[in-house]
Amino acid sequence: MPHSPPHDLDLLRVEDLHVSFPLPGGGRIEAVKGASLRVLPGKVTALVGESGSGKSVISQVIMGLQPEIAEVRGRVLFADPEVPGSVQDMCNLPRDGRRIRSIRGHRIGMIFQEPMTSFSPLHTIGNQICDVLKQHTDLSPAEQRSCCEDMLRLVGFDQPQNVIDMYSFELSGGMRQRSMIAMALICEPALLIADEPTTALDVTIQAQILKLLRDLQRRLNMAVLLITHDLGVVANMADEVSVIYRGRIMESGPVKAIFKSPKHPYLKGLMAAVPRFGMPSDSRLTPLRDINTNVENLLDKLAAPKRDEEQHAPVLLSVRNLSKTFHTRNQDWKLSSSSQAVRAVDGVSFDIHRGECLGLVGESGCGKSTLSKILMHAITPDTGSIEFNDGGGIVDVLATTGDELKELRVKIQMVFQDPVSSLSPRMTVGNILREPFEIHQRGSGEQRNVATTALLNTVGLGSNALQRYPHSFSGGQRQRIGIARSLAVAPSLIICDEPVSALDVSVQAQILNLLKDLQRQLGLTYLFISHNLAVIDYMADRVAVMWAGKIVEMAPRDIIMNDPVHPYTRALMNAVPFPDLDRPLNLNTAGQTSTTSSKLWAEIFQDEETQGSMHHLDLGNDHFVLVRKSADMRELRS
Repeated sequence: MPHSPPHDLDLLRVEDLHVSFPLPGGGRIEAVKGASLRVLPGKVTALVGESGSGKSVISQVIMGLQPEIAEVRGRVLFADPEVPGSVQDMCNLPRDGRRIRSIRGHRIGMIFQEPMTSFSPLHTIGNQICDVLKQHTDLSPAEQRSCCEDMLRLVGFDQPQNVIDMYSFELSGGMRQRSMIAMALICEPALLIADEPTTALDVTIQAQILKLLRDLQRRLNMAVLLITHDLGVVANMADEVSVIYRGRIMESGPVKAIFKSPKHPYLKGLMAAVPRFGMPSDSRLTPLRDINTNVENLLDKLAAPKRDEEQHAPVLLSVRNLSKTFHTRNQDWKLSSSSQAVRAVDGVSFDIHRGECLGLVGESGCGKSTLSKILMHAITPDTGSIEFNDGGGIVDVLATTGDELKELRVKIQMVFQDPVSSLSPRMTVGNILREPFEIHQRGSGEQRNVATTALLNTVGLGSNALQRYPHSFSGGQRQRIGIARSLAVAPSLIICDEPVSALDVSVQAQILNLLKDLQRQLGLTYLFISHNLAVIDYMADRVAVMWAGKIVEMAPRDIIMNDPVHPYTRALMNAVPFPDLDRPLNLNTAGQTSTTSSKLWAEIFQDEETQGSMHHLDLGNDHFVLVRKSADMRELRS
């Protein structure tokens, strides 16, 4: 039943909360420093801050899930509407006591950032949701299953009777997050804590989850503590906002006051660091902490000098009709071992011109990363060709082997999404940066040392980083090391595969500015892969939109952002949450067109599943859109 808590009392109030942890060498580090905030009944309160600011520690204390080594001072007052007039200090309850276990999961639910690690892979979704009912209700097993099916239907599953018997690894990211929401809400809690619930999701799936959370919050009249670093999500979801920085609440208030008239410099800095649509091509983001790049004499220190003839090769990379099919096991692995064909890349063609940044945008699973691996000759396509020409003659990328392939990879480098997994934890930063010179036998030992220091200076890190290991750096610093490594052998083309998707907004601004500065100062060419259209808008000169292995639209940045034609491109644009109260996200329509709903498109854009039935129509001004050959052009913008 919907809750009706008293409106003259905060549902949750955090007062002067201090949380500290012991350090290995002695002493303690304070993660939360006197934080105070409130959550109003039936309202959404956003707790906004960067990674490491203390957001998740506060949520752990509210739930009584903080580590035993944590030292907690202050009060966390919860006014349970089921017990009118009572206020419980969560900090005074034993962490494993009966009272806090009756509140946790029952009166206060929680959604975690990564449902894949939150669900047990050994138990079905239904078993794990029903386990919550088993702990907090007296329902029979049949009633539990019925209640579970009802909740799964409520969060958007058309056939909950099938999902209930599936395992978490059988579901997509969005479906896992819906299941996590169902588990958090199965007991209809008074308060839902949503810890970065959409951070790992594509923009259209994010819009679907945000709509779901908003609808459920209103339907159940529950309060939500929304923990996030995304100001666009905050602007579209929150009633109240608290901004946290290094464990301290910097500013709190109604969302309108926070966005219309921010007071604290930190909040102003966060807002200035967010990439927005329509920024001039020569503009820069304003990160909280800027990076001073230094490329002086860098190219002299790198042993691959640029040739004069490079300037006479306007098309650096030419891709024609690339296709790649994978064969996967049947999704119903329990019953059948048959395989199904997945067309990861389907007839992709494009050119990358020297000195430009081509943005490649699309949802997870559309084939972006597979395409990048084919370009690096790490995967062999079924059909198609790739020609590379940096001025020394046309090279057939797919025909290269041995030393020729090794030399090609000097000219095409990558920056990966996750620097933690792409940088060896056993090597110092100095060894990581020297390795490319050693592999390709560039320079003497002294020259390599000088070049390594120059690379660190280029990305704003000093020589004191040479003897440190990757784990001792922040996420943004690790990504800068990855960028430095990609620059080591002076490549002509750098493929950036989601280089900022795992970073906070202010660190993201640092990296994007760095990449733009390096492109301008070193004459680099980028293929920039992302699912974030605002980032693509800031970085790219031209944009290619990828859906289900196909390039469905390609055009200069301004055309894509201001006058998109393909319904999938429009759907991506409509699903982006802006950190602007005057440009609200229409949650009733956002996210409706995704990788699974092409049937909603006009027929002109639908594949007739006949070989050769689709083609890229030239609309002029270097603007191409994928349509049926038999289409009536009057339908184009319907």
